[in-house]
Amino acid sequence: MNLARADQIAKTVLYEGYMLYPYRPSSVKNRQRWNFGVVYPRAYSEAQGGEEACSMRTECLVSGSAETSIEVKLRFLHLQTRSAQTCSVQPAADVRSDVRSDVRTGSLPDGWQEAVEREVSVPELAIAALLRGMTSAFAFPSQLRVESERDGMIEHRQEAVEGRIDVSAESVGEDLFRLSVHVQNLTPMEFPAANRDAALMQSLVSTHTILGVTGGAFVSLLEPPAEVQELVADCKNVGAWPVLVGEPGQRDTLLASPIILYDYPQIAPESVGDLFDGTEIDEILSLRIMTLTDEEKREIRESDDRARQILERTDAMPVEQFMKLHGAVRGLRPLKENVS
Repeated sequence: MNLARADQIAKTVLYEGYMLYPYRPSSVKNRQRWNFGVVYPRAYSEAQGGEEACSMRTECLVSGSAETSIEVKLRFLHLQTRSAQTCSVQPAADVRSDVRSDVRTGSLPDGWQEAVEREVSVPELAIAALLRGMTSAFAFPSQLRVESERDGMIEHRQEAVEGRIDVSAESVGEDLFRLSVHVQNLTPMEFPAANRDAALMQSLVSTHTILGVTGGAFVSLLEPPAEVQELVADCKNVGAWPVLVGEPGQRDTLLASPIILYDYPQIAPESVGDLFDGTEIDEILSLRIMTLTDEEKREIRESDDRARQILERTDAMPVEQFMKLHGAVRGLRPLKENVS
């Protein structure tokens, strides 16, 4: 599995839309976030008439043999709220050491939702075993962490989430298999008709999977060979968009993204850091950040830590680095002559 390139792209997918310009919690566009790759608890989905997804399905083709092995990693954001506490609270134990969270106490609105990265790895298995199917359950317990700052106590609260990953393979031709990865959110909800913010606390957010193959190769679903186009068309992908990642021509890693990508996506080398909007242009966003008022910048600095890092990085950007954002030539080709 080509994790080096996959991690770079997956990180961008993970935080796509995390917090949008002007990066202030008070701005309208940041009052309803987490719009990509949300897998809600099944009870909430049913209460919404099935309009909100409670599962994600990825299907793709793999060329290989019964001995070909498959590796699957599920990644998502597990939300936590941050609230000010006016009474004395005994701090609970710190969150688990495998949780990576960049948080900062400051003047955020009560109930502000922050993100903690989660990863679930499915044991590597040969296709021969996957022909019978396999199931891997996962669960992350609720957490409570209390921090003290000069203005009082800040509480970070996280609800439990649990789910299941089903992986299976089916022979669809000579040395050709259809691989299926089905992710479900099985978190029980006490009040399934609760509002969206409550449901998000028990959801998998920015959900995506990374698949690796050893002793075989994935088939591009965007540009498949002519002889397998019908088989590719039969692949059912729900909430996922599988693309090849790595160096062009490599076919050992597949990213099933909740947003539309192309095969072998790349981060522009001119980009100096996350802006949480992979569809925007770095130069435009940087210019907009530079026009923020002192009061707006103060709100950013005292709020979300990831947004504060964007501001500080932009303010400190040297002129020569900014000029590199203006444009780049990726390749040249001769213009076709007009045919009369």
